Amino acid sequence: MSSGATSLPRELVVEADGGSRGNPGPAGYGAVVLDPVSGEALVETAEYIGVATNNVAEYKGLVAGLRAARELAPDASVRVRMDSKLVVEQMSGRWKIKHPDMKPLAAEAARVFPAGRVTYEWIPRERNKHADRLANEAMDAGREGRRWQPSTSRAALDAGAARVVGDATAGAAKARAALAHAARSHAAQAAPDAAPAFGAAAPAGAAPATAAPAPAPASAPAPASAPAPVSVPAPAHAPAPAPEPAFSAAAEPSDVVAPAASATPSVGWGAPDLGEPATFVLLRHGETALTPQKRFSGSGGTDPELSPAGLRQAEAVAAALAARGTVQEIVSSPLLRCRQTALTIAERLGLDVRIEDGLRETDFGAWEGLTFAEVRERYPDDLDAWLASPKAAPPGGESFAAVSRRVAATRDRLTERHAGRTVLLVTHVTPIKTLVRLALGAPPEALFRMELSAASLSAVAYYRDGNASVRLLNDTSHLR
Repeated sequence: MSSGATSLPRELVVEADGGSRGNPGPAGYGAVVLDPVSGEALVETAEYIGVATNNVAEYKGLVAGLRAARELAPDASVRVRMDSKLVVEQMSGRWKIKHPDMKPLAAEAARVFPAGRVTYEWIPRERNKHADRLANEAMDAGREGRRWQPSTSRAALDAGAARVVGDATAGAAKARAALAHAARSHAAQAAPDAAPAFGAAAPAGAAPATAAPAPAPASAPAPASAPAPVSVPAPAHAPAPAPEPAFSAAAEPSDVVAPAASATPSVGWGAPDLGEPATFVLLRHGETALTPQKRFSGSGGTDPELSPAGLRQAEAVAAALAARGTVQEIVSSPLLRCRQTALTIAERLGLDVRIEDGLRETDFGAWEGLTFAEVRERYPDDLDAWLASPKAAPPGGESFAAVSRRVAATRDRLTERHAGRTVLLVTHVTPIKTLVRLALGAPPEALFRMELSAASLSAVAYYRDGNASVRLLNDTSHLR
């Protein structure tokens, strides 16, 4: 714990958070006591607590933050701000506390200050970055077999730029941001050859560390001579998602215009990365009954559920991600097969699933449910045009150029919303290949030169300066 204040206000702000990499899994908490006027961090505290759930870690972070505030000013009133709706509602008395692990922790938190001196406020995660960074530092320290030390913490530097309470704080935030950038630039120059896995930060502009594609299962799209579309029907009650074709190396569209990035990235080791990236772990959903048949199946057709094989694949992915412990949020395409895959993982990780319509598959129009051979027989001219240009669309369907624009817009929204976090995107072949292609700055024909198996994992990290790093492609090791 570290402190740095001599004259303290009658009111203090406590921001607290906790996390578990596995839920339950290796867990830690972080809390910071703030001056409510200037936003100055008066005390930081964090600790690795071993194997626990997210909720236990959040409650322990609350208790630690309240105790730190009491040590500073026993007579102060405290405003607690947390991004845990559960803790805020339970401690405010609006929700009952039923879980046996939560009751003693809630009682302990309630005893730190007299009743009536503590109020609770829910805030979105992006406003709780300081405590979140502290919790992650504590978990990192525990993984390495050491204790978290305030002297080595960078949480205030990393989160400072996001906090603007007043003019003085805004100036301090700029100074902290400048110090953080200088430190990162020095670290990048000192160790330019580091190759992180997904979920860990990597310097912007670094050469991507990608895994060699694993052998494709029998249900993978057909190679080379004919695009083998993956069938994925859409639920009647959800927005229509897009199908998942598998592309052939023989078909190489050359005129898809890649959407412009939200910022023009600078490249090279001297480029500022502007903080922790938004890391997207890209998961293609598990198999449906249509997947092994290699039928066009996108957002314009039916919406099949996962097959028994697909359900097993979803469970295998959930176990692998729980063991890895880096995913903090889950976002899914609205299609049933993706939602089922996402919910299986969410139950294992103790997370919610948010639906993002922009992650749906291509709409294959009149080709929905057909094999490539059937399309060749019934729509030969349309198929030739589609293979020749990504601007061409199946009758009544969507072109790859349109999908590219949609996916790029979705990418920009998600990277802004999830800066500094690791997010699982459960989606389809075309959106994943499009994200990878755009991250690499590859030409449109690159879509036809990637293999994506059912339930495979890929990963891309996006930095706030516009740079991106592809870290993984078509990993199926968890399915073996």
